[in-house]
Amino acid sequence: MKAEPDSRVVKGKDVKFSVDDFEAARTTPWEGVRNFEARNLMKEMSIGDKILFYHSNCKSPGIAGFAEVSKEAYPDYTAWDSSHPYFDPKTKQDDPKWFMIDATFLSRVEHFVPLSLLRYIAESAESDPPDEFAYIGTNGMKAVKAMPLVTRGRLSVQRVSQECWGAIQMMSEKGGWEEMTFGKKKPSTSKRPRQAATKNSRAK
Repeated sequence: MKAEPDSRVVKGKDVKFSVDDFEAARTTPWEGVRNFEARNLMKEMSIGDKILFYHSNCKSPGIAGFAEVSKEAYPDYTAWDSSHPYFDPKTKQDDPKWFMIDATFLSRVEHFVPLSLLRYIAESAESDPPDEFAYIGTNGMKAVKAMPLVTRGRLSVQRVSQECWGAIQMMSEKGGWEEMTFGKKKPSTSKRPRQAATKNSRAK
């Protein structure tokens, strides 16, 4: 699930919501989703489903924290508030169009997982990961390559497979790619002999 960590004022309200804000709030309604596909995904969520908290629309986008669903979908009342940035005059209280869930903060990532790294994995012709994060194994590489975040991108709420969750969690704990450089050219990696890849281990 995506949020903007940098200040941006819409209709007089700052819509910024960083991992710092999330940690301070602990539990927050995930209001303002105005895309039907993203709304439908939230309506499928159950209490306890895990969430990857993603910094979007910023200089360094990527996965910054972990959270979980603490309240299942209910009508998004901000759609009826004319002063709210995401007010929708076409929705009615007796027939709500938009829904939200409550999300509860769990933890920050130990190592920020940048979008540039995920894109590198998605664009790699290799089935095995480089030595720097060999621990995610071929299954982890495959799972990240299939992530909607790198195959579709813009939707603010997306599915995450259990395998991908496991790979991201391991990456956030272990790091290892910090000396790699990402860009149009293939990033440089170490020349150490390849270690045996380990199998990785659910999420919205």
